[in-house]
Amino acid sequence: MSKHDRIKIAILILLWVVVFYPLYPELLRDWYGHSDNSHGFIVPFVAGYFAWERIKQLNPPTISSSWWGGVLLFLFLALYLLCYAGGVAFPARVAMVFSLFGLIWFTLGSEMIRILAFPVLFLLFMIPVPYSLLSLVSAPLQLMATKISAGIIGACYIPVFREGNMLYFVGTQLEVAEACSGIRSIMSLLMIAFAFTGMRHGGWKNNAILIASAVPIAMVANIIRIAGTGVLANFYGDKVARGFLHEFSGIAIFVFGFMALLGVFALINRKKSADVK
Repeated sequence: MSKHDRIKIAILILLWVVVFYPLYPELLRDWYGHSDNSHGFIVPFVAGYFAWERIKQLNPPTISSSWWGGVLLFLFLALYLLCYAGGVAFPARVAMVFSLFGLIWFTLGSEMIRILAFPVLFLLFMIPVPYSLLSLVSAPLQLMATKISAGIIGACYIPVFREGNMLYFVGTQLEVAEACSGIRSIMSLLMIAFAFTGMRHGGWKNNAILIASAVPIAMVANIIRIAGTGVLANFYGDKVARGFLHEFSGIAIFVFGFMALLGVFALINRKKSADVK
């Protein structure tokens, strides 16, 4: 790649940054204002790391132009303008990421976009999922987690009665709130699972297994947290569901989920090594 090409690409990237500048303030407020979205701050750096590693480890790709990328860039720029004019944030943010995909494809060609596709699409994790979409999934997950947790607590010979998302004990009651549905743990572990797939170069089947395992791991971890909180609430009252113990249990269960996912990652890599031998 000549110096002239580097300058031209740098100017195009700068123009892309400027075009989407109106989205940044609200996006930063979403990251800063809600702990569930705070991972958005690190996503661009993780994506940048993957991009750097991929370019560094491969032979210099052939730089060319692809009109398919130009078409994709035009379509998503048009979508961005329509959504921004209509005040619809989520599709405008999605258009921002896919327009970058189109820009790289258009200016650097098909070989380069194959190298950078994963880092660019990983940027989608920095976009907060709208609450309206989360609520469609969180409600059934919330009810399922409550039912299973009630069964586990009952198996421990602790009298418990469930009504909806409420757990009633002899001396207290416990509400399984929407925040305890597990959807946020699923989103976090899915992002980590995708990051793990970026650290290995196995087949798509193993990558699919790794990503799919994030969902049941997050659900099991969440149920353990709810059931454990219910057992403690039976003996010590509903105060265990608030304050430091509640926050600590959330961190502990996330660590448990991360370690379980890391175990799946290690097993898949070990299996791959055994197959090679």
